[in-house]
Amino acid sequence: MLEIRELETGYGKKQVLFGLSLEVRKGEIVALIGPNGAGKSTVLKAVCGLIPTWKGQILFEGRATNGSTPAQNVARGITFAPQGNRVFDDLTVMENLDIGGFQLPRKELKERINQVLEMFPILRERCRQDAGNLSGGEQQMLALARALVPRPKLLMLDEPSLGLSPSLVGTVFKKIVEINREAGVTILIVEQKVREVLDICHRVYSIKLGKAAFAGAPEELKENKDKLKQLFL
Repeated sequence: MLEIRELETGYGKKQVLFGLSLEVRKGEIVALIGPNGAGKSTVLKAVCGLIPTWKGQILFEGRATNGSTPAQNVARGITFAPQGNRVFDDLTVMENLDIGGFQLPRKELKERINQVLEMFPILRERCRQDAGNLSGGEQQMLALARALVPRPKLLMLDEPSLGLSPSLVGTVFKKIVEINREAGVTILIVEQKVREVLDICHRVYSIKLGKAAFAGAPEELKENKDKLKQLFL
């Protein structure tokens, strides 16, 4: 579904990724792990079109997306839930969901929001509340729900566990598995809760200094703690 070939990019004059290559197959949960500043979030931003590709190629369903805008990528089926429960605090839950489906016709948007709320019943109870008044876990659920409104083929998540209590982390990760298995959404997830994400992903890449330092099955790292530790040094 997604193929990244020798990607180089960064911010301003600062290069962050150096010839990074990876792939995500349809139906998978693929995890990106690694130390802070390694370039994990940069990968997601490049795929969704928030930052330009300097060199290399990004292919989605076999078609190059280099130079595409975020809106164009949403229309292709790529959505992104950024780090830090990024919801619009002063808007209601329903208004946040409306924004998620800005490209959909009104009738289809209404139907789609109802479908998404079936997956997140707690949000249906909170529809008229301002998003800023939700708990951290509820805000993360809203961020996930909003990213699902446009019917994505590929959902990219940037540290969905950030700032959540251990019990809420478990709830969010169960919901991610549900989205993958029951809704058939392919997922690319950046996560610092390594043990938890290795338990739910099908394949894992470790990024170090802007390059892929490991690619393989999560079991390879769960069974080799020294290797896992090395990837974070």
